[in-house]
Amino acid sequence: MSKNRIRYFVDSFARAAFATAALLSVAILLGIFIMLLYNGAKTFEEVPLSAFFLSTEWNPSAYGEPAFGVLSMVASTLLVTLGAMIIAVPLGVGAAAYLSEVASEGVREVLKPMIELLAAIPSVAVGFIGIVLVGPFLSRTFGLSNGLNALNGSILLAVMSLPTIITVAEDAIRSVPQSFKEASYALGGDAWVTLVRITLPASASGIIAAVILGMGRAIGETMTVLMACGNATGFPAGFFSPVRTMTATIAIELGEVPFGTTHYFSLFAVGALLFVLSLGFNLIAERIAAHYRYTI
Repeated sequence: MSKNRIRYFVDSFARAAFATAALLSVAILLGIFIMLLYNGAKTFEEVPLSAFFLSTEWNPSAYGEPAFGVLSMVASTLLVTLGAMIIAVPLGVGAAAYLSEVASEGVREVLKPMIELLAAIPSVAVGFIGIVLVGPFLSRTFGLSNGLNALNGSILLAVMSLPTIITVAEDAIRSVPQSFKEASYALGGDAWVTLVRITLPASASGIIAAVILGMGRAIGETMTVLMACGNATGFPAGFFSPVRTMTATIAIELGEVPFGTTHYFSLFAVGALLFVLSLGFNLIAERIAAHYRYTI
């Protein structure tokens, strides 16, 4: 058998293997969504859609009339995630720009592994830090009765998102062609102008991808927010309010809820809603990234 024929079979096998892996990933994701949707839909045999999506009261195990409103959980999830991104995005993109454009090779070789090592810290350990360090600090600083609130969770989620944002954003910034920077220098731009006006806009699609990956880490985190946010089911009044996110609710209640009850199926509905929210954010971000990808 000739070398060309062998290469043809190898290439064909590789294409088929990669295509199968991609399709299998999509199929698994679709299967998870269908499972959540199928079980979650049974909630609405007993609970009106308006009561589920528009009510802020969540009390499925009440002795009287149970309540299945998810609005407060959705607001809490978005609030904590927003706070985390407000903290993590400037720090992450700034650190990525420093590592890529300013730091020496020796400094980069020391800092980058240390940053990536943050991703290996277990979420339960981060939550413990939030209870014993961050919470008391917030309580003393702002005169609160306790520091278990949305701000505590936002700070911790920001720290957990930083390794992803920094690593992906730094790779995007370093991938900008050197000729772009040389052209800026030739026109009289200094290092700061080149970074802000040339390098960051040219790498915008990669930076947006980094932010979305960090947001995905924040919005899907469970143990940290369960331990550090106070787990109050009411509608959040601000970052100093104790909150309970959608992930924390599923983690707290699913292990003890009776199988096949409305409460049981409602937790699947919460999971399906969380899935849709995450997917929606990713689709919006992909559209934004594609706009920069094709216009820069």
